[in-house]
Amino acid sequence: MRAILLIGHHEVRLFLRDRGMYLWLFVVPLVFVYFMSFAAPAPGGPDDARPGVRIDNRDAGFLGRVFLRELGQQGLTLLGDQDGREARRGITVPADFTDRILAGEKVELELHVLEGSDTGMAEIVKLRLLRALLAMNARLARHAIEHAGAPPTEETLLALMEVPEPVGLVSSHAGRKPRPVGFGFSLPGNLVAYLFLNLLIFGGARVAENRRSGLLARLATQPITTREILFGNLYALMLLAGVQVGVLLLVGQWVLGVDVAANLVGVLLTLGVLAWVAGSLGMLIGFLVASEDKVIGICLAIALPAAALGGCWWPIEIAPAFARHLANAVPTGWALSALHTLITFGAGLDRALPSIGVLALFGIAANVAAARFLRLR
Repeated sequence: MRAILLIGHHEVRLFLRDRGMYLWLFVVPLVFVYFMSFAAPAPGGPDDARPGVRIDNRDAGFLGRVFLRELGQQGLTLLGDQDGREARRGITVPADFTDRILAGEKVELELHVLEGSDTGMAEIVKLRLLRALLAMNARLARHAIEHAGAPPTEETLLALMEVPEPVGLVSSHAGRKPRPVGFGFSLPGNLVAYLFLNLLIFGGARVAENRRSGLLARLATQPITTREILFGNLYALMLLAGVQVGVLLLVGQWVLGVDVAANLVGVLLTLGVLAWVAGSLGMLIGFLVASEDKVIGICLAIALPAAALGGCWWPIEIAPAFARHLANAVPTGWALSALHTLITFGAGLDRALPSIGVLALFGIAANVAAARFLRLR
């Protein structure tokens, strides 16, 4: 055990002595966390939007003012000529709006299509306008019933607008689970991608370098076993992973606002098992391939597709069905599934244990293979 600790501490000191290492451990992942948060922004449904409408109210009566208030209550932002460039549609209220309604006559409004307006948001404007017209007619009908046909006044209509509706509609996005968005998507994804990539490359390249320089062969002449050499190097990679994970989780919690502390034990367990998988697999490649350049190329050829298939670069929930099945073939898919279970969906460790268990099987297989093909020269 003492030999494992000595090898591990020595190797991690050599890793951290290289200043370029900090670029790949911290800077690059955080840059990708920031920019990839825009790839999956928080969805805004129709009820979240308040599209702007350019208003031309030519009516001097009180019903024109009441109708504009109704438009605002139904979710439209009323804009004048000066700030009308933000509008999606334009609405003209005719000059005789109040007089004709009080006379019991039909009134038609004008809805204008503004050049360059967003089609989807413009359709929401039409829907909100229809809701406002229905609400206005309903309040006029209710006023006539409650006041025995007396003409409406501004005060009585505004009072009716303050009365809660007897029937309401609550709308939300479909599905039991929220889709990971923003930093809640990009932080776990890049944690998995760069932890897997870095340990794969660092582990493989370091073993290949130590084989080429004869360091592993010289270690074998000392009173230590090959198993201690294997686990000493793996221990160093686990320490390196702890440094990277610690910094990125602190930034995620205190700077990016991603709640990793709620299920911190599960998050650390997941990332620890992933580090074990990546480190063991990297050393296996280093034992099989002697050239450092070839090792790096092979590690990149493994890590980048694994990150893509595992859902690190886009939400796996929006991928086709066959792509979601392919995520089960790579350790990154299981690691990211466990992290989203813990962070995004807020479930307990018991819900993430199946994914962590499958991830551990990858680690056992890689560990056994690394021990089987261990080469000192």
